[in-house]
Amino acid sequence: MRCSLSFCSRRSPWKQRRFLLTTSIKDTQRQTLPSQQLAHSWGTKQSQTRLTKSFVSSVRFCSQENNHREELEEKHLSFPVLSSGPRQGTSPFMDHLQRCGSTSDVLDLTCQISPTVQQVSNCLFQMWTITKKMSDKQQRYEVQMMFEHPAFEKLLQKAMKNVVYMQSQDIPYSLLSMVKLGVPQSSRVVQTFLRNCQERLNDFDEKSLSIVASCLYHMKSSPNVAALKDALKLVVKDRLPNIKNVVGLQTMMRLLGKDVPLHLKRTLEVKALSMTDQFSLPNSQYMITTMTKMGFYSKPLLDICSRKIAENINGIPYNRVLAVLQSYRKLRYRDIDLLTGFSDYIASMIDIWPDKQIVISLAAFENLLFCPTALMEAFAEKVINNPDVLTIKNLLCLLKVYSSLNYDLQHHRQPFLDNVSQALDSYLPKMSSLEVLKTAYYLCLLGYFPSAPLEKLLQSSTLELFSTTAPAFLQRQESMFQTVHLSLCLDRPVLPLPLTVPQSVQGDPISKTSSVNPQLSEALQSMLENEAGSVLQEMVVVENYYIVDYVITKPLPNQTETEGSSFAGEECSPAESSQRIAVICPPVSSFCYGTSNPCGPLAIKVRHLKILGYNPVLLTKKEFQSMPEEKQTDFLRGRIFSEHLRSDTQPIVEPLGS
Repeated sequence: MRCSLSFCSRRSPWKQRRFLLTTSIKDTQRQTLPSQQLAHSWGTKQSQTRLTKSFVSSVRFCSQENNHREELEEKHLSFPVLSSGPRQGTSPFMDHLQRCGSTSDVLDLTCQISPTVQQVSNCLFQMWTITKKMSDKQQRYEVQMMFEHPAFEKLLQKAMKNVVYMQSQDIPYSLLSMVKLGVPQSSRVVQTFLRNCQERLNDFDEKSLSIVASCLYHMKSSPNVAALKDALKLVVKDRLPNIKNVVGLQTMMRLLGKDVPLHLKRTLEVKALSMTDQFSLPNSQYMITTMTKMGFYSKPLLDICSRKIAENINGIPYNRVLAVLQSYRKLRYRDIDLLTGFSDYIASMIDIWPDKQIVISLAAFENLLFCPTALMEAFAEKVINNPDVLTIKNLLCLLKVYSSLNYDLQHHRQPFLDNVSQALDSYLPKMSSLEVLKTAYYLCLLGYFPSAPLEKLLQSSTLELFSTTAPAFLQRQESMFQTVHLSLCLDRPVLPLPLTVPQSVQGDPISKTSSVNPQLSEALQSMLENEAGSVLQEMVVVENYYIVDYVITKPLPNQTETEGSSFAGEECSPAESSQRIAVICPPVSSFCYGTSNPCGPLAIKVRHLKILGYNPVLLTKKEFQSMPEEKQTDFLRGRIFSEHLRSDTQPIVEPLGS
């Protein structure tokens, strides 16, 4: 009672609310944690076993459409800790504790020498420090031995009974150690520490607040956890101007999360920008992932962090590179210098890092629509020299990346695709029908047509399996089949047997769903006023699949009616008697970032339109609108009709800041 009154008398932005929450929480605890549980303060043996197997958290990375998945075990904290542990005095007990090499050694020591209140916290932290340095298998065994040791329950009971006598800086470390060791979060000892953290929160310094925030980030929701989070947010807001440590600021930012109002996020941004001179390389990496956790985009901060990473790129571990790439995607931000640096760096590590990590990195670049030229070239050479690197998952992901980014392998193209095809043949019997379809689709984008996957796909037994596709995936499936169909019809690959794609799996012909750009239409019409015989068509559907924004039909030079009628009874086709220009207005996302190189779906559309006799011209909306209105007509005329430009003129897509 005296502690509660003392606490409530302190000036605090959340003192009244905290007192009410604590009262209701204690009532809840009386109902859910009867006194009979005191003898088993850390829970049942069943819960021990369950939690010892899961006290290392798993994070899953996958490439788009789940073509390639990889689990990465992130051991220990995802928050950096500001100190190496709680206070440590000098005593025979502490000397022995520092020499302990296992959790059992620590517990045996507590049986020989009874620890003081402060030393209880040191024991818990030492056990966590020991286990987090072990391999996964060793961790599971060590923690199991710890739970079975009779002194562990006694140590937790002593911690629970003496928590009110602990120093403020020892409580957060004790709580953190118990949670990371796998002590059930619903147990009485953990809940007791949560309540005491709440009661003494105003006594915690910046370091202790950071430790509490780290711990709460990994805990499941409960009344005490929710109350402590709310209280901690209020304290952080009150103390924000006085935070002087970058790690502490980042930890608080993560704790505040996505739900904080925008004005507070801006305040945090200003605070972080004022501390950028203190940013180390890990600080910069961590700030990017922190902004992702907050769902907050700050271009100035991202620019500074990216520049810092780019200047110190060598030696960065794979998981941190991947975390930055994934954060870029979530934040819709790209830095071409850093992405190019990552590409060069990973290419230099291609013989050191496992192949699956290289492939996951390629998938991360593809998700950003960035073509990592150095890395793609290096991995293609590795595939050529050693086709065994292509597991079935690597193969599917590799085909997706190289086809999507439309990377030109030049003289490496044929040997690379031959080795891919050879590996593919061995995996075909093991592949699902959807994997076979995706493989055939990716190969069509690449303009490569091995017979085995196409024959496998178009077998009646395989096609029957697609009749049960869920409606959510049906449109994508039909689009891939239509691409395969057009590739067989237009590219006309030489195959042992003639192959056709049934209409039943292609779906209905595409309809005109897009609308034209009125400003661009007006400019094109103005441009054609002086072009005799030219005709402008809008939203033309070609081969029941490709939508062309504008088709300009223009008579060929020196083409006269006399020449056209010299052959009685014969008519020239439009392609023979006129020039057809297909003006395509794709979004910027249809190009590899920072280049004019079209991505796979747009590249195959251009390829097929050329086969059909069109001269494709790619014109982005941003490129057109960047021109002054009085110059737009001349700009279009130069792009479309200039004799000095190739018929496959492509736009220049400038790098964007985000």
